[in-house]
Amino acid sequence: MPDCTRAALYLRVSTTRQAEVDLSIPDQQAQTSAYCARHSWRIVAEYVEPGASAMDDHRPEFQRMIERACDDDHPIDVIVVHSFSRFFRDAFGLEMYVRRLAKHNVRLVSITQELGDDPAQVMMRQVIALFDEYQSRENGKHVLRAMKENARQGFYNGSRLPLGYSLAEVEKRGHRTKKKLVVDPVEAETVRTIYRLYLEGEAGKGPMGVKEVTKTLNWRGLRTRLGARFGVASVHKVLTNPVYAGRWRFNKREAKTGRAKAESEVIEIAVPPIIETAMFDKAQASLKARDPRVLPPRVVTGPILLTGLAVCATCGGAMTLRTGTSKSGKVHRYYSCST
Repeated sequence: MPDCTRAALYLRVSTTRQAEVDLSIPDQQAQTSAYCARHSWRIVAEYVEPGASAMDDHRPEFQRMIERACDDDHPIDVIVVHSFSRFFRDAFGLEMYVRRLAKHNVRLVSITQELGDDPAQVMMRQVIALFDEYQSRENGKHVLRAMKENARQGFYNGSRLPLGYSLAEVEKRGHRTKKKLVVDPVEAETVRTIYRLYLEGEAGKGPMGVKEVTKTLNWRGLRTRLGARFGVASVHKVLTNPVYAGRWRFNKREAKTGRAKAESEVIEIAVPPIIETAMFDKAQASLKARDPRVLPPRVVTGPILLTGLAVCATCGGAMTLRTGTSKSGKVHRYYSCST
């Protein structure tokens, strides 16, 4: 290392709960600072990442640190972490960023896993990274299993509460407080209003579309739980969420990718309903019938009879109405393929 080595500290915990307890971050800071002092390194920056997983690089402070370390003015000589797992818990990701930093003459140093750059020690770092990744995935598997069992027993797991519900403490198990969903009477009335407007409308004008329901809610001054105006997406979410009929579904999607999981993985939790099942089912049938992928809006709103219905027999493209004038000056209207 050059004289007066400039060091950046990277401090991370995995969950917001760990960050709130405020134990691990100060301990990492104290140990990494002491390590730098023993080596006479000057600390020029600290990057603190509270409540962020190291299985990917979707971490704002991490990215800010990497970009700064790779700047042309070479402001950092070494990045110091408590252990390699604080930097990355994915073996491929760790190696990729170590090599990126190396191109800018920046080293990654773990104070609890001191390794050099010779081939044997590089291999040891890669082995450590593989074990860190394996341990992280195993921990995630065990946590998910515990959360699924918690859900089977009808308890709340910490996801965002749907509009119309609040939490009630129901029992104590050791140092943990178990909670369940209960109906919030004020918000529940907003939910019932959404379903009533969509299925029945008001003033005898018949059922409303999702957009009209949204406009009506905002005109009446009704707001979401966060105090924001309703949007089409938020109203549609209320209309399609089975929790309002008493069926709260847990473990529906992959946390990282958002992909839907198999139905066998989904757990339904019984909760107090806000609307009747028949009303919810009626709303789903109506939404399906009005789905633009089933019945394009132009079919019912277009001024031309066959708009959205007539298709080209050759390519399957939509037919559109055109206008032409003959030599005699007579105007003709006809359909032709739009493609």
